[in-house]
Amino acid sequence: MKIHEYQAKEILARYGLKTPKGYVTDNPEEAKTIYEKIGTKTVVVKAQIHAGGRGKGGGVKLAHSAEETYDIARKILGMQLVTPQTGPEGKKVLKILIEEGMPILKEYYASITLDRRLAKPILMVSEAGGMDIEEVAKHSPDKILTEVIEPCLGLQRWQANRLAWALKLPSELIKDAVALFMGLWRVYHEEDCSLVEINPLVTTQDGRLLPLDAKITFDDNALFRHNDHLAMRDVTEEDPLEVEASKYKLNYVRLNGNVGCMVNGAGLAMATMDIIKHAGAFPANFLDVGGGANVETVTNGFRIILSDPNVKGIFVNIFGGIVRCDRIAGGIIQAAKNVSIKVPLVVRLAGTNAEEARQMLLKSGISLEVAENLREGAQKIVKLIQK
Repeated sequence: MKIHEYQAKEILARYGLKTPKGYVTDNPEEAKTIYEKIGTKTVVVKAQIHAGGRGKGGGVKLAHSAEETYDIARKILGMQLVTPQTGPEGKKVLKILIEEGMPILKEYYASITLDRRLAKPILMVSEAGGMDIEEVAKHSPDKILTEVIEPCLGLQRWQANRLAWALKLPSELIKDAVALFMGLWRVYHEEDCSLVEINPLVTTQDGRLLPLDAKITFDDNALFRHNDHLAMRDVTEEDPLEVEASKYKLNYVRLNGNVGCMVNGAGLAMATMDIIKHAGAFPANFLDVGGGANVETVTNGFRIILSDPNVKGIFVNIFGGIVRCDRIAGGIIQAAKNVSIKVPLVVRLAGTNAEEARQMLLKSGISLEVAENLREGAQKIVKLIQK
């Protein structure tokens, strides 16, 4: 689960980390008051959306007076902000963060995330702050320095100290950098995060080390331990269909294709999307209905898939392991009667009682095609949507 920059900074401050003085608002009229409250000659007005590259899209502006702060706030609030991460449709700005302007000396990068190859967290830093870390990794990998964190031990002070010196920070800021890195680890570990990122981390002309921007992503699997995290969720930043699917505990991610996919199991879902593309079409979604596919989950799955106007056909690909295929087939038949399916439907079931399930589907009277295997299913649905 993603949160806004201002929420991430509130969490950092809760762990004793210093952050720029700032206030969030959804009312341009408050901008003048906030400018006076901050008390610096220059302030930064930042759009709050769940996407990077806000400055490139015009969502980050400097203001030098109360009146200018108001004018910028009025223009940014309500705008449809388009960045490299939002897609061409952009995101509507509903809140802004107004912060003190920083006399920046140099920008750095720091983050803690999970290295899936090592199955361990890593602390990653770079002198190339303010840039997309993916671009740095691609063009200047030598500028990225890492320390592997043993989960049972946590980040060690000597590791934080080594990276602080490797960044070539001013010697008087080494202690602050070590404290910052140790604090980031506490946030990552204790708040069950999948990412804690500071970009840029800046040194200032008046001798401070501060996170100019902050991004935190929580591990969805640990949300049951953090009611306060759920309170920070902003559903206006999420795809409406994904929000709807989460109400029924369906793992749904909307994509840009035209074949709706209903699958049980994340691995099988990924393989299904791959083979649809190989057959000549594109998946419209990732949808894992879980091991116990029943009438309710399949009905809600159909309804959510069909809510996407780009869907021209549906491919159901389910392995009957935990639940027998004949029971799954019964659920599909009833769900198809509950939902008006006006696009081609192909079903492939494999596992226990798969043949009985296929016969049930063929005799159901529902307009669908049954596939014997994954490849045949993908080829059938692609052929049907191309008619």
